[in-house]
Amino acid sequence: MNAIIFLLILIIPALAQMAVSLNYSKYKQVTNKQKLTGYDVARKILDKHDLKDMYIVETKGNLTDHYDPNKKVIRLSSDIYHGDTIAAMAVAAHECGHAIQDKEGYAYMRFRSFLFPVVNIATGLSYAIIALGLLLESLNLIWLGIACVGSGLLFQIVTLPVEIDASSRAKKELDNLKMADINEQQGVKNMLRAAASTYLAGVLSSALELLRLIMILTNREER
Repeated sequence: MNAIIFLLILIIPALAQMAVSLNYSKYKQVTNKQKLTGYDVARKILDKHDLKDMYIVETKGNLTDHYDPNKKVIRLSSDIYHGDTIAAMAVAAHECGHAIQDKEGYAYMRFRSFLFPVVNIATGLSYAIIALGLLLESLNLIWLGIACVGSGLLFQIVTLPVEIDASSRAKKELDNLKMADINEQQGVKNMLRAAASTYLAGVLSSALELLRLIMILTNREER
């Protein structure tokens, strides 16, 4: 059973990432009719929401796009920043969705920001705590380590509605500002749906890893 769970932990994220790669490869080849770059799309959406002072900057890497809530900056990878494709449109609008969430004080986003530093430390120490517990034969330490792994699952569960809501806002903004026609909107939906699948895959994988650890410990206790 443990082997099956471990295999699923590897396969599920790989399939989700494959869906993202396939959709991105497809839609980065399709130019949007208004030939709006990712920068143009982001600027229009931000300006509409009175975020005229927010910077949009180019960053290195592939699909490294993100909204930085600390510096209030949207960072777009080169292909998205300069690209006038449906993929660039979808990604840029999604990151603007996060900026709007931040401005409006979206509850899940605020909760995720609160959790991040704590979870970052907890998950970083989790397997070291488990290893120490095994070395010292301390069930309390092992369970503490497993709880730290569980905090990572909690963070991903909270992240899921944040990402889904940002995508929903992205589609709404593109429609309201008439930046994408019906066919282009479908491409945007496909892109954003594939991206959302990676977050869902993360939740499932983390849940399976937590289950695997609990099963290992339970079997150990029964011996």
